[in-house]
Amino acid sequence: MNRTRKNLKKITFGAFLTLLVGLYSFSPKGKDIDPKPTKSTNIPIFTKVVYHGNDKVYNDYPLEADEFYSPILQGCYPDPAITRKGDDYYLVCSSFAMFPGVPIFHSKDLVNWTQIGHVLDRVSQLDVHDTGISQGVYAPGITYNPKNDTFYMITTAFAGGAGNIVVKTKDPAEGWSDPYHLKFNGIDPSLFFDDDGKAYIVHNDAPDPGKELYNGHRVIKIWEYDVEKDQVIEGTDKIIVDGGVDISDKPIWIEAPHIYKKDGKYYLMCAEGGTGDWHSEVIFMSDSPKGPYIPAPSNPILTQRYFPKERENKVDWAGHADLVLGPDDKYYGVFLAVRPNEENRVNTGRETFILPVDWSGTYPVFENGLVPMEPKLKMPEGVENKMGQEGYFPNGNFTYTEDFSSDLLDYRWIGLRGPREAFMEQTKNGLEINPFETNIKELKPTSTLFYRQQHRTFSFTTTLNYKPKSEKDLAGVVALQNEQSNYVFGVTKKDKDYILVLEKNSFSRRERSAKSEVLASTKIDISSPIELKISAEGDKYTFSYSTDGATFENLGGTVSGDILSTDVAGGFTGALLGLYATKANDMAL
Repeated sequence: MNRTRKNLKKITFGAFLTLLVGLYSFSPKGKDIDPKPTKSTNIPIFTKVVYHGNDKVYNDYPLEADEFYSPILQGCYPDPAITRKGDDYYLVCSSFAMFPGVPIFHSKDLVNWTQIGHVLDRVSQLDVHDTGISQGVYAPGITYNPKNDTFYMITTAFAGGAGNIVVKTKDPAEGWSDPYHLKFNGIDPSLFFDDDGKAYIVHNDAPDPGKELYNGHRVIKIWEYDVEKDQVIEGTDKIIVDGGVDISDKPIWIEAPHIYKKDGKYYLMCAEGGTGDWHSEVIFMSDSPKGPYIPAPSNPILTQRYFPKERENKVDWAGHADLVLGPDDKYYGVFLAVRPNEENRVNTGRETFILPVDWSGTYPVFENGLVPMEPKLKMPEGVENKMGQEGYFPNGNFTYTEDFSSDLLDYRWIGLRGPREAFMEQTKNGLEINPFETNIKELKPTSTLFYRQQHRTFSFTTTLNYKPKSEKDLAGVVALQNEQSNYVFGVTKKDKDYILVLEKNSFSRRERSAKSEVLASTKIDISSPIELKISAEGDKYTFSYSTDGATFENLGGTVSGDILSTDVAGGFTGALLGLYATKANDMAL
């Protein structure tokens, strides 16, 4: 076994423990969060944010008229699933403890995407108030059922006692039902609606008791699904894949199953190898939706695991895919992958990529999915690239400016463990963030508005108007991987002085302990609004400020982005950049 697989087994074992905690130790149901808490008398006001991404790969590979970039969704948009109704495509991603949950996107052509909201946008649908950032909502599936003209989103929620749930709607842009709780364990469920009106759920699960053969041994189960009752039919469950393509190879983490029907045959596509550097996509075929399923002779059909570690413009960890018939009557597959930085760290998280799929033979194969991936793709015939224009989601290098003057806050802004509306208000003076008596390190909702890091080289700048009253008050910006791994850069008070401070919060896996360290601080004049900036060039992060709106001064030098990467901090999310306020500051100045 090579070194990468040994490392991966460590990663997936940690993931396995996390999943077990989620499956068997759901937290008690929490109370709804009051959307109108008592207002603080010294509320921070953020008047502007500018995010600028400038990755070398996009400068080196400018687009021609008939090209577009993949990933189509940069930053932490993992575990994509896709469905189609007529000319409309809908795509969803995992959101973990972010709130609202499960971002949903719409497209007419698979190139140009708009975010139309979130599937789980109410506390009655999703309770993540006391969970770690990498728990919450995992691996959603979205499926359109033409028999009843209804869309279904199915997922596993490791929080609030939810377990596996399904919600549905006639129109994804108009909101979704409260959850139907499904009576089975396991993760990564998806729905399949057959031509005869029957419905099925497939999902990852543990082997039967006493039959686990090795660490990472999982199975794929199928259930019949009652569309009228929105529940699996008791006693219909059956294991259709045990271990993976070849159990004699001890494959790990067979998961993320989807069933498709083509030319009278049933195809089961799954991820295999764990969501790390041995990740892949594999395919099976059967004459019946309930099997037996025979693996294709040429698996995997998508992976990046065989190539040199130091390759240029590296894309890695490819897998967890879903297929759809495109507007040109060709198949396409969306999937997750990562773009590590020069230190091979994954700060942008797992992103959503797309590739054409060749299904001219018996089995589908991702085109150029078994060679090192390129940053550009040819567009489907007749499609115009409008990404970043006319409300379409941007990709490549771009600048996003937000002044918080719109009636509707852009969907890219999210909360953590609770609704944004509980702490923020858009006013004529800017965005007010009412500080909670919790800080960024607590497993509670925090008064922080987050934006995903979408580039390896970026800057994130905001203007802050704020006057803290005590050392317990702090407002500013954060760069966060999780509650134990983050940087806080903000304004507080010590005695009669106003202080700008940079704090590093980190967690040692070896020592199993958290550490908070003030890296730098300085007295600051806050008689006028100040500008705060987070910048990065790969693994090198800097924090700087301006009191005159023109000249920025660095505070704390250059720091490592290692704690903002999943391979160091653990978990499944990418780095988040936040506008932060608290009445529970505990920095030791």
